Amino acid sequence: MELVDAVRARRMVRAYDPGRPVVDEVLQRLLDLAVRAPSAGFTQGWDFVVMRGPVLERFWELTTDGARVPDSWLRGMRTAPLCLLVLSDPDRYLDRYAEPDKGWTDRDPGRWAAPYWDVDTGMAALLVLLGAVDEGLGACFFGVQPEHHDTVKAELGVPGGRHVVGVVSLGHPAPDRRSPSLRRGRRPLAEVVHDGRFGTPPAWTAPEGEPRS
Repeated sequence: MELVDAVRARRMVRAYDPGRPVVDEVLQRLLDLAVRAPSAGFTQGWDFVVMRGPVLERFWELTTDGARVPDSWLRGMRTAPLCLLVLSDPDRYLDRYAEPDKGWTDRDPGRWAAPYWDVDTGMAALLVLLGAVDEGLGACFFGVQPEHHDTVKAELGVPGGRHVVGVVSLGHPAPDRRSPSLRRGRRPLAEVVHDGRFGTPPAWTAPEGEPRS
């Protein structure tokens, strides 16, 4: 599959066939894509915890308050046979940029214009989402409420310094309803691309027959 086709076909899948597991060979290929994401200083400050079977059931118990009546989103998501807990490692970045070739000796996170440990890890997760399309699978990226982070990390033996960036669900897609948020429509390039100055769209974003002045 061409990259452009995978990008255009990708969507968040919220229901899966629970009887069709994600085989290890496919999972390995997806994670091999993930670790090829770019990272500042080639720090590679990410980790992925594979959750399936009882481990995945325990994750859902911890993050959905157990007895809560599941809504349609949760009922669909819980059919995923496998989920990846996606983690970033800020300390790895702070250590890396205190090395001689970078020269920041104080490890001050305030030096960073953005938390690149989370940015880079998000790019790694996106490669899993695109790879899933290429493998004929469905996938969805979703977050974990902050109040559950410490509990989940403790349950899975995750070191305290790691950040929970999100979770990727994986499986063979089952019919599900399209997200009602899609009714918002995709923002056009003329609205989000600024040529040289904010608010100036590139000439090539003008509708045919309506050249920009």
